[in-house]
Amino acid sequence: MPTSRSIVIGVDSSTQSTKAAAVDADTGELLGIGRAPHTVTGAGGARESDPEEWWTALVTAVRAAVRDAGVPAASVTGIAVAGQQHGLVTLGADGRPLRPALLWNDTRSAPQAAALAARLGGPASWTARTGSVPVASMTAAKWQWLRENEPERAAAATGVRLPHDFLTERLTGQAVTDPGDASGTCWYGTATGTYDPDVLDLIGLDKALLPTVAPSGATRVGTLTEAAAEALGLPRTVAVAAGTGDNMAAAVGLGLGGAGLLDHPVVSLGTSGTVFAATLARPADPGLAGFAATDGTHLPLGCTLNCTLAVDRFATLLGLDREDVTPGGEVVVLPYLDGERTPDLPHAAGLVTGLRHGTDPRAVLGAAYEGAAFTVLHALDRLLAACGLDPADPAVRDRPLRLIGGGAQGRAWTETVRRLSGRPLVVPAATELVALGAAALAGGAVTGADPVALATAWGTGNGDVLPPVTRDEAAWDRIAGVLSAATPTLLGGPEPS
Repeated sequence: MPTSRSIVIGVDSSTQSTKAAAVDADTGELLGIGRAPHTVTGAGGARESDPEEWWTALVTAVRAAVRDAGVPAASVTGIAVAGQQHGLVTLGADGRPLRPALLWNDTRSAPQAAALAARLGGPASWTARTGSVPVASMTAAKWQWLRENEPERAAAATGVRLPHDFLTERLTGQAVTDPGDASGTCWYGTATGTYDPDVLDLIGLDKALLPTVAPSGATRVGTLTEAAAEALGLPRTVAVAAGTGDNMAAAVGLGLGGAGLLDHPVVSLGTSGTVFAATLARPADPGLAGFAATDGTHLPLGCTLNCTLAVDRFATLLGLDREDVTPGGEVVVLPYLDGERTPDLPHAAGLVTGLRHGTDPRAVLGAAYEGAAFTVLHALDRLLAACGLDPADPAVRDRPLRLIGGGAQGRAWTETVRRLSGRPLVVPAATELVALGAAALAGGAVTGADPVALATAWGTGNGDVLPPVTRDEAAWDRIAGVLSAATPTLLGGPEPS
C-alpha cells in the first residue's frame, strides 16, 4: 500500500475499554480496529480507574488498529482522543496521577454537588453560567469531594485534567482541552467560552492547574512527543487534535452540526443512556446537561446512569440470556443500581414491583429493559421541550430517533425502544461512532477541514430505518406512576418542597 495514503486514528477511551479506529482520511473507510480493556474498581458509590492504564490501553489499541489495517506506520498522519466525560484526574509534580481517577459514575460526590448547586444563586444561575447544575457526575463536585476527603492530595495537585485531556497531554506534552469536554466540568462557562472565575473561587481551584481551551476539538495542538511516537510506533510528525468528550465525538461521527434542532435526535444505549441534539440555541433546563459541542455550538444532553450494564446485571441475577425476554406486563423495574442521574436520585437503589407467584422471570428482565428505556426516553422528552418542541406533538413524535451504542445492536433493546417511543429508528451501520468521530477530528487537524462535514462525506451516520410500532402507552403510564410514587423513598427521605 502506498505511503501517500493518509490514515487517521480515532481513539475512544471509554469507561470499560479503549478502542482505536484506523480510517482512510479521504474515504472514511474503516481499515482496522484495536481494543484493550480498562479496570474499574470501587464499591459503595465509588468508581475509580488508574489513568496510567488508560495510556497503556491506548498504546495497545492504536498499535493493534494499525496492524489490523495493514498499513505502514508512515501513512498515519493524525490522531485524536475522545474520552469518557467528567472524570477527575489530578497530577502531581512529576506529571503523573496522584491517585486513581474519580469516574463520571462515582456518586460519592452527591453531597458536594447538592451543596454547590445551592450556591451562586442556585440552579437557575448555574444553568445560565455553565449550562448545567452540579450533580454527582460533574467534575466540580468531584474536586470538591477530593478537597473535603483527601485535602493533602488536592493541595499537592499541580494539574487537573479530564480523561481525554490526560491522554492528549501524554501524546503531545501540551495541557489542552476543548469546549465540548470542558463544558462537562461545571467550571467552564458555556455562555462566555471561558473558565468561570466565580465557580473556580467557590471550589478553591486555581485556573493555572487547568488546561488551555482550544477553539475546537479539531484544533491541531501539536505533534507526537518522542516518547509517545516510540510507544505507538508512529512518526513524530503525526498531528494531534485537541480531542473531545465521547458524546461530542459521537455527534461528530453522526455528522451532526449546530444548524438548528436535529430531525433525528440521538439516543445512545451504553453503560449509561444518553439523549442529545445539536443546536445553535442554548437551551436552559436545570434538569439537563447544557453541554457545548466540540465546535463551541450546543449539545444539550440528558444522561442516565443505568442502562445496558444494569439490565445485563438483571439478566445475570435471573440466569437468563440478555435476549430471553418478554414484555414486563404488571412488573415494573426501576433499575437504578448505581443511583440515578436523570432523574437526580443519587442514593436510589433498584426497585422491582408487581411480582406474582406466576411471574415469568423473562417478564422481570423485560421490565428491566422497559425501566431503563423509559428513563432514557423521558429524558429525551425533557430535552425536546427545552429546545422549544412539544414531545406530544405528532409531528415531533414522528421524527426518527438515531439509536447508537452497544444496546443498539441488540434486538431486545431496539424493540423495547420502538415500543415505548412509538417512533421510527435509524440504526447507523457504523458501530464505533465515538472512534469515527475522533478520527474526523484528527482529519480536521491534518487538513483544516470541518470534521462534521468530513464525517458526513464519509457517511458514518447512515443506516437502516426501522418503522414505528404502536406506542405502548399502558407500559409508559405504569412505569411513570411507579416512579412518581417511589421518588420520595428513592431520595432517601421526604420529597423536597
